[in-house]
Amino acid sequence: MKKYIANIITGSRVAFSLLLLLLPISSAWFYTLYLFCGLSDMIDGTIARKTGAVSEFGARLDTVADFVFMFVCSIKILPLMHLPIWLWVWIIIVALIKIFDIIFFFAYKKKLISIHSVLNKITGLFLFVLPLSLTFVETTYSIATICVLATAAVVQEVYFIAKGQDVV
Repeated sequence: MKKYIANIITGSRVAFSLLLLLLPISSAWFYTLYLFCGLSDMIDGTIARKTGAVSEFGARLDTVADFVFMFVCSIKILPLMHLPIWLWVWIIIVALIKIFDIIFFFAYKKKLISIHSVLNKITGLFLFVLPLSLTFVETTYSIATICVLATAAVVQEVYFIAKGQDVV
């Protein structure tokens, strides 16, 4: 059982992320599940390493769980934001580059690769904190900061791809 606990936590992130679709964003349940999903992302890898349960399947499940959580949060949160057009364009460009990176890495390596660089982790942390800070931080500045971080992260991914480096 110990060797499956990390995958159970990661799998629950997928399920709870999907449940977020059914909840109003202002509800306590939404934020409770949101926090669980974020915290589970922080601990599942650590648990897998400490229990000797690191696996290719677990790494891929984590990537899927991250994608589902990000996609659901985008569906729930982005429509509520009133941002200038230039910021929406920036968000779309970064997302398209990220998608290109995934497709290119898949074509190049013949497998799904997710880069877990320090810049990606910092960007993820800022994205995670964003919904929790919407009531007291100016949204345009928060999103612009995240876009700067995300741009640097995707440029770094392109660099890793060009150098043929695996950072997963």
